[in-house]
Amino acid sequence: MAAVEEGPEPQAAGAGDARDATDAVDAGPRVPPLLAGNRLSLDLYPEGCRWLRHLCAQQHPQLLEVEFLQLSGHEDPQLLEATLARVPRSLPHLRSLVLKGGQCRDALGACLPGSLTTLPSSLGGLARLVHLDLSFNSLETLPDCVPQMRGLGALLLSRNRLSELPEALGALPALTFLAVTHNRLQTLPTALGTLSTLQHLDLSENLLDTLPPEIGGLSSLAELSLASNQLRSLPASLGPEVALSGPLLALSWRLPTAGLRSLRLLILHSNLLASVPAGLGHLPLLTRLDLRDNQLRDVPPELRDAPFVRLQGNPLGKALPDSCSAPGTPVVPEMPRLFLTSDFDRVRRCREVVVRTLSDDSWSDLETHLEEEAPKRLWAHCQVPHFSWFLVVSRPVSNACLVPPEGTLLFSSGNPGIKVTFPPGATEEPCHVRMQVVHVADRELQGLLGEPAAAVSPLLCLSQSGPSGFLRPVTVQLPLPPGITGLSLDRSHLHLLYQAPPTATWDDITAEVALELTHLYARFQVMHFSWYWLWYTTKTCVGDLARKAWARLRLHHVNLIALQRRRDPEQVLLQCLPRHKVDATLRRLLERYHGPEPSDTVEMFEGEKFFAAFERGLDVDADRPDCVEGRVCFVFYSHLKNVKEVYVTTTLDRQAQAVRGQVSFYRGPVPEEVPEEAEAARQRRGADALWMATLPIKLPRLRGSEGPGLGRGAGLSLAPLNLGDAETGFLTQSNLLNVAGRLGPDWPAVALHLGLSYQELQRIRHKFRDDLDGQIRHMLFSWAERQAGQPGAVGRLVQALEQSDRRDVAQEVRAILELGRRKYQDGIRHTSLAPGDDASPGASASQPPEPAQA
Repeated sequence: MAAVEEGPEPQAAGAGDARDATDAVDAGPRVPPLLAGNRLSLDLYPEGCRWLRHLCAQQHPQLLEVEFLQLSGHEDPQLLEATLARVPRSLPHLRSLVLKGGQCRDALGACLPGSLTTLPSSLGGLARLVHLDLSFNSLETLPDCVPQMRGLGALLLSRNRLSELPEALGALPALTFLAVTHNRLQTLPTALGTLSTLQHLDLSENLLDTLPPEIGGLSSLAELSLASNQLRSLPASLGPEVALSGPLLALSWRLPTAGLRSLRLLILHSNLLASVPAGLGHLPLLTRLDLRDNQLRDVPPELRDAPFVRLQGNPLGKALPDSCSAPGTPVVPEMPRLFLTSDFDRVRRCREVVVRTLSDDSWSDLETHLEEEAPKRLWAHCQVPHFSWFLVVSRPVSNACLVPPEGTLLFSSGNPGIKVTFPPGATEEPCHVRMQVVHVADRELQGLLGEPAAAVSPLLCLSQSGPSGFLRPVTVQLPLPPGITGLSLDRSHLHLLYQAPPTATWDDITAEVALELTHLYARFQVMHFSWYWLWYTTKTCVGDLARKAWARLRLHHVNLIALQRRRDPEQVLLQCLPRHKVDATLRRLLERYHGPEPSDTVEMFEGEKFFAAFERGLDVDADRPDCVEGRVCFVFYSHLKNVKEVYVTTTLDRQAQAVRGQVSFYRGPVPEEVPEEAEAARQRRGADALWMATLPIKLPRLRGSEGPGLGRGAGLSLAPLNLGDAETGFLTQSNLLNVAGRLGPDWPAVALHLGLSYQELQRIRHKFRDDLDGQIRHMLFSWAERQAGQPGAVGRLVQALEQSDRRDVAQEVRAILELGRRKYQDGIRHTSLAPGDDASPGASASQPPEPAQA
């Protein structure tokens, strides 16, 4: 069959003209390529309406077999309405009608809505229609013809401009699927509750603030999504009727005869719910109740510990605020909670977790709150007035206060015995002071000094804003070293050490201050702040020992690694690991990454800055605050992962050969440019050498040139696709590109139904954060590479598309497979392999089979 030549619609013609036109149709170029079997797909071709009008005018016999019709919503509205008016007469057996927009994109790659605003009334005569998709259009009201389609089973109205649904919607007795997401619905019709056959109802991303009680009459409803609305309460009719009790018996029972008794999935996240009916916990088939990110401060006991309920992001257990915000007061949005994977709970008293944000090229702390969800499972969350870069850090507990002229007291929240007392008159103007306490392990110190009796107090770090000194002495209290008491110690072995950063020397000031000792504490007075440390040791030259101990305690033996993701070698993981963690980390990563052996062991101090520079034709494709001119900044902390993933690019020609580059690690902050004397630095290999390690990075040669229209990200390094088989049909790389071009913003739903994890979706979004097409292609092709050679892969793709409300794309895939099967069968017949073939061997030998690809 061939495509009809484009041209103006034929006018009324005589019999001879009609015969000539029919001959032209049969003898001309091919019928539209997607007219396969009972499907007619014209939504991807320009002037699809004119093609359909031309076919209708010619009374093409195959139109009588068409059951599935797809047209673009971007056609001229008047032409589209006139074309649709012919459909009931020309396509009497039509069962599925897809009139979606979204095929066109704006400058940023977002899908544009179609121009469809209404439907001709004659479409109400489509007696066999069971599927109607009007998504991605400009409908403000539901066309009057829709409630007349009494056989309709699936109605898709997502991404329109609907503010209400008519009561006449209840006149669809066969409706089982209704999707009205991303609209402007404020209320729902009461007749919605009469749809006794409805099984799937999606009303997410609207403006609903209430639900009619009649919605509890949807006895067959299995899935209900009301996410991202403005609901403050739910009708009690959603659940079964609550307890009935007799006056003489202290018994109660429930009658599960009302409510959504068939409901399995109820999605209510991102609303304003302050309460939920207790009856939801008694729905007999419910397997998931999503109540995240609401305003629930308490939930019924039936739901509190139910395994199918999700309650994250609610202020559970918190009291109501004393007073409401004044009108016009801006509401500060709450930042998503960040999960802490470290063993922070072991040292919670000594360390703190804080969320930091980047603003005006500097990092600042945010007020951070911790919630313990389970043992060794903490969440940190805060409130922010705007979005930016955020970082969760674990650091020694920091306490601060404002010192007024009247004086005050500052103590450590991690160790209340550490105090600083400011007398009246210590300062003329209020000044800010800050205290940090660093605990030192005695066992490591004793091993370093070779003295079992040696002990040290926590290290106290004091700093202040404004003048460098105080007008009156400030009293500092430190605990005595562990195992030492003021009644038994030898004062000649007790040393108070002092350091003024950034110098690295520790001075013994025991003879310069008056140490007042109690049973557990030592007190002394100072006029300005610095770092203070109490030592108890028999050694002499304690200052030098402290300097060496401080350096050794902060020094770590580390290895540097650079790995490339196996399915996407442009994604490079850089990590700095303590030597004892390298093997376990590599065993965990090598399933997804590959790369060279770790670097030689190097020494690095706690808190030391270093950076990674890509060399020999490689550069970093990133816009992030820790990347300066293509060089990635690090700060080493032994208790953090010190890992970053970047996307590298090259200006070299990867079509001709692979690019063999490298990444080098250098000490210190990022300079204005990587020094030319880096090669000489590599030769020094001293303790203070700038260069630490160089590891190879190889970008493989690209397979084939980037074709027109593929755009960024099309050069994925994938094995040849082998989805399907000869009898059921193959999906080629070109087919998958066509599918990717149709998904648009629906791709995350398709990915989840394909089995991709939410974390993998987030990584894809971050990697291609400015490229929607790149996100879709990367998701689809990475999945296809993992499925290559596995049976049923194409079926899983079709099922995922249908579950994501993209039946239009699923039908296209089926059409491609059907065309492939037909070509395969034709090839079998041409080669006389099919039973009952009448073709002669000579004829089949001279006519080779056509490849079974679409």
